[in-house]
Amino acid sequence: MTKNKLSIGGLCSGVGGIELGFQKAGFDISWANDMDKNAMVTYESIIGKNHYIGERPMLLENIIIDRKLSPLLTRVDVLAAGFPCQAFSLAGLRKGFDDNRGNVFFKIRDIVKFLKNNRGAPKVLFLENVKNFRKHDNENTFKTVKKEIESLGYSVYTKIINTSKFSSIPQNRERTFMICFYKEKKWRDYQLDRFDDSVLSDRELSTIKRQCPSTFKFHELFKNIKSTEKNTIWKYLDNASKVNDKYFYTKLKYPRAFSLLDEAVVKKNTIYQYRRVYVRENQSNECPTLTANMGTGGHNVPIVLVNKKNKRYRKLTPEECFRFQGYGDITLPKKVADGQLYKQAGNSVTVPIIKKLASLIKLSIDKF
Repeated sequence: MTKNKLSIGGLCSGVGGIELGFQKAGFDISWANDMDKNAMVTYESIIGKNHYIGERPMLLENIIIDRKLSPLLTRVDVLAAGFPCQAFSLAGLRKGFDDNRGNVFFKIRDIVKFLKNNRGAPKVLFLENVKNFRKHDNENTFKTVKKEIESLGYSVYTKIINTSKFSSIPQNRERTFMICFYKEKKWRDYQLDRFDDSVLSDRELSTIKRQCPSTFKFHELFKNIKSTEKNTIWKYLDNASKVNDKYFYTKLKYPRAFSLLDEAVVKKNTIYQYRRVYVRENQSNECPTLTANMGTGGHNVPIVLVNKKNKRYRKLTPEECFRFQGYGDITLPKKVADGQLYKQAGNSVTVPIIKKLASLIKLSIDKF
């Protein structure tokens, strides 16, 4: 690790979108983790190094009980996790903590406790999940998670951020972000991330700043984020002549899907979404939310019109999906199947959003 550089450790890292965003903001990556072997291959391809603890995929709970692995769980300034969202997503069954994937948060909590007791608590916890996580089960899920984080001594600053509004990338993607600063749990008495602070007196604001300096600084910086001019979808799409035929829908190969596409897909300046029994147009001239199941045979598949006269319709390639997540022009590993790559892109974060938030975190903990 570079001297004086802030560090990040990742849990539920997937292909490393959160770590990459923090790296672009000037952080060093100390370690990462995920249970998916395909994600690890893509992670190394993107990041350039395998930071997975033990250099292999594994369950979270195995890290702290394995005497050979737990020493690798070194202290970090930021602990980040984009923990599984399917248990809370509108696209899933929404079972929350009744779904094993929903209980991953408590394993993350246990690792925070381990670090706190054995290495030193991270200065910041950075958690990401779907938009619906905030409202799931009448907010009981969020309240449970918030209470657990506060019991560890952290503030909980929560925002729902849309990729298309906080970056130049035209993807309609709303996600819940929780940015939590250590030794500032008194933030729960103020929660300026949820309420209008313009009604507070200078004395009240001064008190909050004194008691929760990093959280307050982050709040001030976040309020001043300027909107970014949005790119068109064409910046992220390949020329059709360069796209492999396997990504095109034909009447012979996909008769049912082709019929639905032929009826609904009429515009070239937006991206449609094929959802098994119907096709939905994204009327904002954006890419619809990329999902983990878009490569599993016809659910939430992003579709573009190439030529209406010749009835040419195709889905986005994995490379294009990663571009819409802000990875740029990267070379994806050939030994990972397309279905896995679609899943990885859909499960990932939008890298420029992470970089922007990481930059604010850096300023907030460097300042105080």
